Amino acid sequence: MVDERNAVQETAQEQEIDLVAQFFKYLFYWKWFVASIIICCALAFIYLRYQTPVYEISSSVLIKEDDKKGPSASGPLSSIQDLGMLSMSSNFDNEVEILHSRTLVKKVVKDLNLYIDLAEPRFFGFAKPLYKKNPLRVYMAPQEADLLESAVHLELTYETSGKLKVSAEYEQDKEEKKLEQSFDKLPAVLPTSVGVITVSLGDTTEINKETIRLNATISNLTATAMDYVKNMTIAPSSKTTTIAKVSIKNSSKDRGVDFINSLVANYNRDANDEKNEVAQKTAEFIQERIGIINRELGSTESRLANFKQKSGLTDLTSDAQLALQESSKYEQQRTENATQIRLVKFLNNYINDPANKDEVLPANVGLKDPSLTSVIDQYNTMIIERKRLLRTSSESNPAVIHINTGIEAMCRNVRTTVNSVLKGLEIAQADIARQANKFETRISNAPKQEKEFMSISRQQEIQATLYIMLLQKREENAITLASTANNGRIIEEPMAGVAPVAPKKAIIMLGALILGLALPVGGIFIYDLTRYKIESKEDIEALTKVPVIGELPKSQSKPVEGAIMIRENNNDLMEETFRNFRTNLLFMLGKEEKVVLFSSTMPGEGKSFVTGNLAVSLAYLGKKVLVMGLDIRKPGLNKVFNVSKHAKGITDYMVDPEHQDLFALIQHSDLSANLDIMVGGTIPPNPTELVARDVLVEAIERLKAHYDYILLDTAPIAMVTDTSIISRVADMGVYVCRADVTPKYDFKFINTLNENKKFGKLAVVINGLDLTKRKYGYGKHYGYGYGYGYEK
Repeated sequence: MVDERNAVQETAQEQEIDLVAQFFKYLFYWKWFVASIIICCALAFIYLRYQTPVYEISSSVLIKEDDKKGPSASGPLSSIQDLGMLSMSSNFDNEVEILHSRTLVKKVVKDLNLYIDLAEPRFFGFAKPLYKKNPLRVYMAPQEADLLESAVHLELTYETSGKLKVSAEYEQDKEEKKLEQSFDKLPAVLPTSVGVITVSLGDTTEINKETIRLNATISNLTATAMDYVKNMTIAPSSKTTTIAKVSIKNSSKDRGVDFINSLVANYNRDANDEKNEVAQKTAEFIQERIGIINRELGSTESRLANFKQKSGLTDLTSDAQLALQESSKYEQQRTENATQIRLVKFLNNYINDPANKDEVLPANVGLKDPSLTSVIDQYNTMIIERKRLLRTSSESNPAVIHINTGIEAMCRNVRTTVNSVLKGLEIAQADIARQANKFETRISNAPKQEKEFMSISRQQEIQATLYIMLLQKREENAITLASTANNGRIIEEPMAGVAPVAPKKAIIMLGALILGLALPVGGIFIYDLTRYKIESKEDIEALTKVPVIGELPKSQSKPVEGAIMIRENNNDLMEETFRNFRTNLLFMLGKEEKVVLFSSTMPGEGKSFVTGNLAVSLAYLGKKVLVMGLDIRKPGLNKVFNVSKHAKGITDYMVDPEHQDLFALIQHSDLSANLDIMVGGTIPPNPTELVARDVLVEAIERLKAHYDYILLDTAPIAMVTDTSIISRVADMGVYVCRADVTPKYDFKFINTLNENKKFGKLAVVINGLDLTKRKYGYGKHYGYGYGYGYEK
């Protein structure tokens, strides 16, 4: 448990260190963040300046639901409703969909000319929308506007002298067209290939400048209606009421208010037209019947007058009076029966007329059969509901298909009922005729003229009764038309909000601030991903587990000699970093371990520089040090200590050890009495075979007896095998890499050396650090620029 707790604490500490490191890494680029935030916020400000404010105009509308119970609440239609196949009620959801329909909105757009927008451009900011109080009025016929492929853009320049200049841009057959024309006075008519545009004076009180510049946009009528539908929301205020909350987003408050008012007005007009359709059809039917009966009644009355005049009839005989009185009640029944038969036949002809298909049937025309009246009411209700559904959907809608099926069934039901009623009336007519014949035999001896008079009088009475009844029904139907109430009522007047709902300035500015922070973070992150060269100790630690024992900075200071930057008794940054390197190296070396090999991945990483300056630092510590140049292919130690490249060295001894004195090849440094140098010497033709000889091992053993430490400057170990062979004489290997030079991929070769145990001990030194790129470290304490000018 203790070990687990310690592990958790170490992990938390590492995470904290990583977070701090990340913070300082990004803090180093604080100028980027400040510039990015300023630029993003400035762009957001400019964007907001050119965005037209949008306001939300809202209102509450009470939608009345008609009581459509009565006859239609029972019978076959009620059964269909109970099965869920059809909904004939004027429910709230359907009315909301009608209010939100494109067809209704298109009527509003057409009535208010909302497909034409006028705006006044400004130098810095959005164009100011104009509505109602416009200095100029632009017009195009709705029929032409509805055929536009794209919007027509107009630039109007009007002078108070009356001159007008118009520049128009529009598209026809996917081809951009431009048109410019000037007018000396208004109104001006601009004919184009897409329609005729008229410009006239508007509200002259708005003309307060010598020159007025306006931008006008004429959009497609249907497209404009679709835009208003998208910007409009209609929702119930609660689940228990039929009050709808209507809101519209628009750049003009007055335009939004007018839109809602016109929307409700058009909705009421359409609803009233639907309600009055049955009554209007009934009125047409009654008026047609009245005309026919009027003509028949006039003809019968003329026949009766002519007959009386011709026959000289005055009164019935007394002996036929009693029989006539007895048969009068049957005659009355016959009259009523004949009236009903004629009405039923009229209705049957109306139903069978193809021109009246899918139209409502005349109702309330005097039919006394309750079943027939009920069936007609149900059929009319279904026809009205079908038309209502077709206003917001198509024939393929499941609800329309279902109601079509119900209408066909109901139509057959109406025909069946009409035939049944007609047969019943004809049977009753036969019965009445039989009863009347009993009394007619009693007056069979009456004069023939009197019998003809009775026949004509009976026809006159039937026609007069039917005529009076139709006049009465016409008046009743007129009352029904006059008493139609609106379906929707505004209970809260449309009102616009004080503050615009778009653009959302606070959110946009916050987004700009976040973007201003995110862009530098993303840029730095991508930059880190694209870095393929080692830049810091953290990069090395991410690539290998080999410890880093030294971080050597750049310096622009003048070297003491050659490439030696270390000065005795000096506490500058370079001296301090090498002292730290020296301390770490000595800590890793054992008591009897003296030979340290220096190598790198490739040339130019500064291994000779590191070897020479570390040797000087160890010499200043009082240690007897020999620095030996074993990069015999491309010697670099000569430049570090300003030694002649022709000087003899270790290769001369290894070639002929019997005739060369090893110690005679050692040169004493002027920098310190404790520092000796043995350069590489003559470049041999077979360097690999030369360093593989045992003479190198013997030489190192002899030298170890005279020196505290021997530093070997070797060739890049990743490029040649010389260094791997020389590693057998070294107690420790120091792998030198250079910041901004050593590729990360190539540096991974150190892991191969570590895994293969090429060295007993292995460490890394990073050379050439540019502390101006670092977020923390020596630069804060010493205030020096980093680096050195020498490269190796």
